[in-house]
Amino acid sequence: MSGSPIESPVESLSAVTLATHDMARSIAFYRALGFEMLYGGDAAELTSFAAGTSFLNVFATPKNTPLAWWGRVIFHVDDVDAMHARVLAAGLTPEAEPRDAPWGERYFHLADPDGHELSFARRLEG
Repeated sequence: MSGSPIESPVESLSAVTLATHDMARSIAFYRALGFEMLYGGDAAELTSFAAGTSFLNVFATPKNTPLAWWGRVIFHVDDVDAMHARVLAAGLTPEAEPRDAPWGERYFHLADPDGHELSFARRLEG
């Protein structure tokens, strides 16, 4: 690596999201470790915890779904729609168009060549 800055649309690592078959058990575990729950709950599809300036998310998956899915990496970007356009211009295929989520982010997902899920997101204003 040279000493010069590298231009990148990625500002920071926002969150790590992990799959679970038992949301209540996961919440109890992460609360026991001292994580503050910010969103979700025992019956939620997604629960989010504070992890310093980032987040740890737990996503409920059906019991018949193997937990081989490791999760996703979420990157905050300045402009989700511009990043989506960049992805399309590169000939890549995101999972869906950018959308606003009830937990307060605009985002879209994209799989890397090995199937690892990446999400590009930005906190919604207000």
